[in-house]
Amino acid sequence: MTSKKIEASNLVLISTNESENRVKIAKTYFQLERKLLNHIFNLEKELARYTLKEIQTILSDYIPESSTKAIQYYFIVMSSMVTRRMKEEKLLNDENAFTFNATCIVLIEQNLTEANAVEIGDELIEFYCYILKERDTPKLSHDTVNEVIQYINTNVEKQLVVEEIAKQFNVSTSHLSRIFREYTSVTLVEFIMIRKIEEVQYYLRFTDQKISEIAKKFHFCNQSYFTRVFKKYTGFTPMRFRKDLSGNYFQFSFNQDDSL
Repeated sequence: MTSKKIEASNLVLISTNESENRVKIAKTYFQLERKLLNHIFNLEKELARYTLKEIQTILSDYIPESSTKAIQYYFIVMSSMVTRRMKEEKLLNDENAFTFNATCIVLIEQNLTEANAVEIGDELIEFYCYILKERDTPKLSHDTVNEVIQYINTNVEKQLVVEEIAKQFNVSTSHLSRIFREYTSVTLVEFIMIRKIEEVQYYLRFTDQKISEIAKKFHFCNQSYFTRVFKKYTGFTPMRFRKDLSGNYFQFSFNQDDSL
């Protein structure tokens, strides 16, 4: 065989190997993407973060000259996929889905750099799971308590008063306070405060509203009190939480025994 034929044969072999490798990469990429969405919607944060890092590695290796831009685009696409699935599963209405997706895009475009791509990916996973868990329907064994929790979730930005909530559900204040503590292990007053702190985290991370404005929005008597309560539950001051994207969200969970 002549040298030219050998050279041509080698080129064909290289081309075939490259093609097979691209097919293998594409197959792995889409397998990981399916796994990622399943982990997110099962609230498996650590598995989701690990899978997203694998996807980032594939993108970085495949497009090394534009890896940061490729990852940025992927994060935006990923957020759109998560939003659409939330909408399909009726976890978000049209307005909330649009706001959620827009919030993710702003976070990505304003903060993503080559140095913090992994950190931003972790923050997105944290945010997705935060939104998903927040929309979980309570499953405690007392219907009124479940309905009160849903009422608080819907009206968390309002000034919630125990006496007015009791009137809303046609029960006495003492009775409502007793059954709520019995089935949740926290007082109704504390649960209202917990839900406000959970919700406040979104405004600190994803809006440029002043901390004093956020405190007022959620009806804290003053910023000093708001800071003290926020630190009690999250371990951070509102300012530090706003600046530190690596900090996890505080989320309250009922004890296993509470649902029995």
